Amino acid sequence: MMKKLATTIILIGFCLAGKAQYNHSLIIEPLLKTDTTSIGQKIHYPQFQNDEVTMSKITIPPGKSTGWHKHEFPVFAYVLKGNLTVEVEGGKSFGFKENSTISEVINVFHNGINNSKEDVVLIAFFMGEKGKTLSVHKETDKKNK
Repeated sequence: MMKKLATTIILIGFCLAGKAQYNHSLIIEPLLKTDTTSIGQKIHYPQFQNDEVTMSKITIPPGKSTGWHKHEFPVFAYVLKGNLTVEVEGGKSFGFKENSTISEVINVFHNGINNSKEDVVLIAFFMGEKGKTLSVHKETDKKNK
């Protein structure tokens, strides 16, 4: 089901981005087309029993962070406002400016930080499973081991 949904979304995107437009006044800007995460991991859609897509608006106030967490499935985000710094376990960090996209890392702990004086606002798409958590926080992961 998840693969069918993803394939359908991709096909619709290709149709809209190509010559087959509904209306000549539409402006279509491709935002992200990738088969890897921001650190180069190959994206694989997991096989879930109950696929579910969650779309969330996430606001990170100035000086705050998401906390160290990981996702066990693909997550994609659009930086609607502000500049986000993402630290990845192992010491690397990446910057994402307003109007940029993120193909989030999978099964790697990371922390999103707002180092600015204005809110960072993200629109995130979680390709997960019904009834499962969207992210695993580092402290929770340690308790489960």
